[in-house]
Amino acid sequence: MINIKSLIPHREPFLFVDSILSIDEKKITAHKMFSKEEHFYEGHYPNNPITPGVILCETIFQTAAALILKNFPLEKGTPVLAKIEEARFKSIVKSEELLKITAELEEKYNKFFLMNGTIQKVDGTTVLKIKFSLAISESELPQEGLPRGSAP
Repeated sequence: MINIKSLIPHREPFLFVDSILSIDEKKITAHKMFSKEEHFYEGHYPNNPITPGVILCETIFQTAAALILKNFPLEKGTPVLAKIEEARFKSIVKSEELLKITAELEEKYNKFFLMNGTIQKVDGTTVLKIKFSLAISESELPQEGLPRGSAP
């Protein structure tokens, strides 16, 4: 199993991928379950806490970054969000719901990666569909001494 922390620079409390289920040249699938203790639930609809859409988007972006850094190790820098073309929210996410995150590479242009992402609940309900682009930034962020793609 690939450790997500060996691929992307994100760390708690801003790491939104629990585990990578599968990864190939163009597609990655991961899991995430938000606990009821997440700090954003305190003020985001306090009487009916739902997971913020921006956090769900970031979950897909982090999953996609792992795909890029695993499959393009010669790229220097860090994947950052460059563009959101379309985001469609189809269901609310509460705490303690297991989510399946999928990101797929559609095309690569130089340092830009055009991608599609989906989040589903384990019962198959679609939560979010999004088209977006990531770009490789010029500066490389430290990853606690781990080379890309290596597990601790």
